[in-house]
Amino acid sequence: MSLETWELLSYIVTVIGLPMAIFVFFFEQRKERDNEEEEVYQLLSDNYQDFLKVALDNPDLRLFSEEQNLQLSAEQRERMVIIYTMLVSLFERAYLLLHEADMTPRQARRWCSWEDYMSDWCRRGDFRAALPILLRGEDPEFADYLSALAAQTARQQ
Repeated sequence: MSLETWELLSYIVTVIGLPMAIFVFFFEQRKERDNEEEEVYQLLSDNYQDFLKVALDNPDLRLFSEEQNLQLSAEQRERMVIIYTMLVSLFERAYLLLHEADMTPRQARRWCSWEDYMSDWCRRGDFRAALPILLRGEDPEFADYLSALAAQTARQQ
């Protein structure tokens, strides 16, 4: 091969190969980031399923009924606070890992499912009443977000 052929091949690599390599690199990076986001979402969803099992294991607390149970023993109230603490902790984790100011449509869709969970729980008067205690020590932005969501949900009822 002559020097001119090598020079032509180097131009082809520079003009076509290098931009193609950069494109493939960024494409793979984005794909990896999407996979990581999906994994985080799936792990959070699994944690919520585990939480629901805990709630189901405590039917006397009536956590899934429309009206709140006001006649709870001290032991039942303590279990309810523990369960609500677990829930708020899970919500905070979801907020910190999934919520962003500028979300892609895929991220927004994932976040909306968590916002729906939070809204559902904020419809419960006993959950809303416990929020000031439950939100102590939590991330300030998350605490503001969940408090505002609870207030909005209360107004809609």
